[in-house]
Amino acid sequence: MSSIVFVNGSFLPFEEASIPIMDRGFLFADGIYEVSAVLNSRLVENDAHLARLDRSLDQIRIANPYTAQEWTRLEEELVRRNGLVEGVVYMEVTRGAAERDFAFPKDAKPTVVMFTQVKNITRAPAAETGVAVVTVEDLRWKRRDIKSVALLAQVLAKQAAAEAGVFEAWMVEDGHVTEGSSSTAFIITRDGRIVTRPLSNAILPGITRQSVMRLAQEHGLKVEERLFTIEEAHAAAEAFLTSASSFVMPVVEIDGKPVGNGRPGALTRRLRQLYLEMAGAPAKAA
Repeated sequence: MSSIVFVNGSFLPFEEASIPIMDRGFLFADGIYEVSAVLNSRLVENDAHLARLDRSLDQIRIANPYTAQEWTRLEEELVRRNGLVEGVVYMEVTRGAAERDFAFPKDAKPTVVMFTQVKNITRAPAAETGVAVVTVEDLRWKRRDIKSVALLAQVLAKQAAAEAGVFEAWMVEDGHVTEGSSSTAFIITRDGRIVTRPLSNAILPGITRQSVMRLAQEHGLKVEERLFTIEEAHAAAEAFLTSASSFVMPVVEIDGKPVGNGRPGALTRRLRQLYLEMAGAPAKAA
């Protein structure tokens, strides 16, 4: 956790940070969040994350309290104050504090909170061995394209993964994989096609997802946006997930069944390396 956090215009020690108990983010999950990766003390794909933050706020009718330039300046200052080299910046905006009533309050001022977390992203051991996932029922609401702080269904999915001793849960609706509890799900077919679900209200428009697909196409790889079933995932040659805090993570087991030969595949390893290079990751030691 950060030693210095940002709350409503002020940088202050974590121990001194607080928000009112009547904040609507606490009472109603009435808010939006974003997470940007940090490599070499620099923000990764931050413009895209801020654009998604702005869109999500607009969708639930909260006025964005800062411009993109102001957000970036505040994030960079928070990174500097915490001496963060590699990890993430977490940002949250709620509708603010008001008497508890479901309707929007007329005069509430948005609450803004930011903190940093140290994470080993570029040299995460799991990226070398691959990770396992389990599939669970998708219990979420119908506007999953909004990055809402209402994450109870994702918490339950993550807990199912934790109890199964695996890295992530892939959520399933009507027999088709939607996405991970905090990631985008991909499979690679035996003829080398990279498959992920198309954008809609059913999934979050992942920033890393978008970049990985672009990088794949730029390097002559075949990408398909379509629904895929659990059975297709079990039979895939390779699988992986993407997120701001994992980049490209190989998936080598689904529901206890090995994917391909049970090791990170060549295409997945290539996509991870392409993303690392784009993000400006330090070169591997010789």
